[in-house]
Parts: sequence; structure tokens; C-alpha cells
Amino acid sequence: MFLGEFKHSIDPKGRMAIPAKFRSKLDGGAIITRGLDHCLFVFTQKEWDTLAQKLILLPLAQSGSRAFVRLMLAGAGEVEFDAQGRILIPEHLRTYARLGKNVIVTGLYNRIEIWNDTEWKTYKTKTERESDQIAEQLGELGI
Repeated sequence: MFLGEFKHSIDPKGRMAIPAKFRSKLDGGAIITRGLDHCLFVFTQKEWDTLAQKLILLPLAQSGSRAFVRLMLAGAGEVEFDAQGRILIPEHLRTYARLGKNVIVTGLYNRIEIWNDTEWKTYKTKTERESDQIAEQLGELGI
């Protein structure tokens, strides 16, 4: 389980330290890919396998399904940790998520998200401002 919000930085080579409390949960391997809202998703190998199995079952004839599968699978890659607990974020993913030097790493139970720090602040402020409306909509879903 990944929980929390952390400020980190990316070095000029594209390396970023994963929070220490998350590293032990990624011992079995990790996958990084494009996420939604222009962030990056990092999954454990087990969570990735579960998601990938669901993705490949989406209807090939529907353009939205094809687009989403491409978004998630085409840019995905395995990450490896160096001795300092850093991962190398591929350039195409840094570009997609508009990552600069400063980033926010969030734990969202079954995945980690990596955000451009400015975009995270904007997103978080907007979500906090709309929290009552969001809660009401989720209430309609039984949450």
C-alpha cells in the first residue's frame, strides 16, 4: 500500500529517488507509464500484470479502448533502482508529464503518481475546492 505526498527532485540525467517507504514495496519490480491528468503512474509488477490483463481484454473495435491501451502500454517500461534508490525516468515520460526539476510523488494505495510540482498544486487546489461536489457524486455511486 502506497500512501503520502512527497517533494522530490529530478537530476539532470532524469533520475529521481523514490521515497524510502515505497522502495521495499517495489522489490518485485516496478513499471512506469503515462498516467491520467498528465502525471506518471508507477505500479508494482503484480498490480501492473493485473491492469495489463484488463487492458488487453478491452474491445479492439472501439477507438477509445485502443487509444487508452496505447496510452498505458506503449510508453510503459520497467524501472530499476540504483544504489541510492533512484529510478531513471525515460525522457518521453518526463516530456509527457512536463516534469522539471521539482516533482511531487504521491502514494495512491496501489500505485505511485509522479507530478510536475506546479501542476500538482493546481490540481490539488481545484480538487480541494470542489471536494463537496465530488463527495456528492461519489455518494451516488455508493461510496
